[in-house]
Amino acid sequence: MNCKVPIVGNVYWIGANDRETALFENYWPLDKGVSYNSYLINDEKVALVDTVKFNKTSQYMEKIRDVIGDKKIDYIIINHMEPDHSGSLKELIHQYPDIKIVGNKKTFQFVKGFYDIVDNYYEINDGDVLDLGHHKIKFYTTPMVHWPETMMSYDMTEKVLFSGDAFGGFGALDGGIFDDEVNIDFYESEIRRYYTNIVGKYSPMVQKALKKLSGVEIGYVCATHGPIWRENPENIIKTYDDLSSYKSEEGVVIVYGTMYGNTAKMADYLSRIISEAGIKEVKVYDASKTHVSYIISDIWKYKGLVLGSCAYNTGVFPSMDSVLKKLEVINLKDRYLGIFGCCSWSGGGVKGINAFAEKTNWELVEEPVEAVCTPKTEEFEKLDKIGREIARKVKESFK
Repeated sequence: MNCKVPIVGNVYWIGANDRETALFENYWPLDKGVSYNSYLINDEKVALVDTVKFNKTSQYMEKIRDVIGDKKIDYIIINHMEPDHSGSLKELIHQYPDIKIVGNKKTFQFVKGFYDIVDNYYEINDGDVLDLGHHKIKFYTTPMVHWPETMMSYDMTEKVLFSGDAFGGFGALDGGIFDDEVNIDFYESEIRRYYTNIVGKYSPMVQKALKKLSGVEIGYVCATHGPIWRENPENIIKTYDDLSSYKSEEGVVIVYGTMYGNTAKMADYLSRIISEAGIKEVKVYDASKTHVSYIISDIWKYKGLVLGSCAYNTGVFPSMDSVLKKLEVINLKDRYLGIFGCCSWSGGGVKGINAFAEKTNWELVEEPVEAVCTPKTEEFEKLDKIGREIARKVKESFK
């Protein structure tokens, strides 16, 4: 017997948990695993919404049979073609050869490209409705949230939004499937880490998708990762609205790269000054020790950011350079910034951060501070100004 979960009426969760994969997309740490959520609507006509990653195909097919027995599947609705959601498509077609693949024109480009499948396409456009009998499924195209073909499917009968990767997050579902069954604080943190690192670059498109859904009555949000929202679907929708609007909280993140501890000494001093100035949320990260996904998540969360680097081969220290490049890609808006670092014979760390800062249009709170070899009284006095000024500006933002 497999763990299939009724959601409402004849709508079921038939997803899978992955606690074996260490890195999502072979890059993002999965300390608490991840879920691949697929859904089944058992109506006069049977429809699946998305599949699961290839490493979970076998149990996935068993779950399908547990719900529908020997019935055929009429449709597979593909909201998103990324292989963690379409990875069981070929096996699904092998076992149900008459199944129709429901997607938009861009979906089928990926179906052919990934799996060389060219038959049984059922093309839909924005606003089209698929009749399953009792259930009526309406489609909303949401391009670049976060691939070109992404769309959402809305069960008009049961008020269920199948949202694809939107409204999803990291973390396996450890027994609890619904928002009222789990420690939501953990999932909210992993939703932010997921959003900021994977979806965040496309925030303007997320805002367009939210506007398109603004008049839709949503009773359940069923994403392809993370919990199903039934008690408070408005919570996850507001979370995505806040994230995609670049809203922040009162706090300061300090990120630095150091070779021999001198830049770290400056970071510690700054953190104390900022705390003395009344900021309770101060997060300090050594870029060489913490994966960039956790750093980016907190940078997105808080209003203030201070970046520091020693000079390394006349440039930015490598781990800090990775942070800067990721920040440049995600295109975060509206933050206060401070800059510091150390050099010995060449310089380059602070210069490199300055070059990054010029691209962001963030407000630089004070002139950057660069110590030679090790920080001395003069540099600590300048750090004091950075710390107190960024604290002042952050606090004023939330009055």
